[in-house]
Amino acid sequence: MKKDLIFRTVNLSVNMLLIASVLLILFGMTWEYSTRMYLSGFSNAILPYSSSAEKNVAAILEWMDRGPARSTDYYSDDEQDRDPIDTLNYKELMSVCGTATNAFVNLASAGGLDTRRLLLLDAQGLNTNHVVAEVYVNGRWIIVDPSFHAILRSSDGRLLTRQELANPDVLRDATRNIAGYDSAYNYEHTAFIHLARLPIIGKFLQNHLNSIFPAWQERINLTVLVERQSYDTIVVGIALLVFGLCLRRMIFLYARRVSIVLISPWEQLKQGGVALFSCGGSKLAKNVSST
Repeated sequence: MKKDLIFRTVNLSVNMLLIASVLLILFGMTWEYSTRMYLSGFSNAILPYSSSAEKNVAAILEWMDRGPARSTDYYSDDEQDRDPIDTLNYKELMSVCGTATNAFVNLASAGGLDTRRLLLLDAQGLNTNHVVAEVYVNGRWIIVDPSFHAILRSSDGRLLTRQELANPDVLRDATRNIAGYDSAYNYEHTAFIHLARLPIIGKFLQNHLNSIFPAWQERINLTVLVERQSYDTIVVGIALLVFGLCLRRMIFLYARRVSIVLISPWEQLKQGGVALFSCGGSKLAKNVSST
């Protein structure tokens, strides 16, 4: 009897997890849809019609630098806020390299540009010194620095890539007119996803993935996933759903071995709905008959 009670309690908990994960996925999808609609309207208002990728990049940077005044009354202490609706509307977030790049990447992506964030790391590859963006223009991934509102160019006006900027002389020449540019913001050590920040296994994963598959981050563009919290919500919901389904399968297999009958969460919802509406219906009928 005690074993049966334990199994039913565990079964109920897993069922609640499955229901919660589905609701989380639906919430994330709704959030992502509303974010897409907002960004689409924003980009349509800023980007020139039928313009080149380079001109669209310049238009976004111009808006970030000289566009309409944004709110200075930021309501949170979280300077790593990655909700694009926030990063596009608060002056404080537009001045931080990480959230400024978030605003640029989301707005550029909504405008049809291929873009991704790029982390400039320290010599040990453990800390991030600066965050910039790469945009695919004319067959090359060129560097854009949203926090300085700059497209990095050579002295002859050529758009530069991160490989070219890894040369200190090229970087010095490209940033000579950018006021306040820190020399630590160099391109000798870069990453798209900073796995080293993960506890315990992060540094191990980053070093070994980079040594075994040097171009793995180039081939998998995870920028939107890490730059948009609505996607994070969907991914977490899917992960919880898969985990709950696997856990439930294990419980059912074991319950079958010990001859315990468990009810699926969908059957529980069905039974609960039938009980609710039948109860409500009977009460309504009783009230009508009494009048």
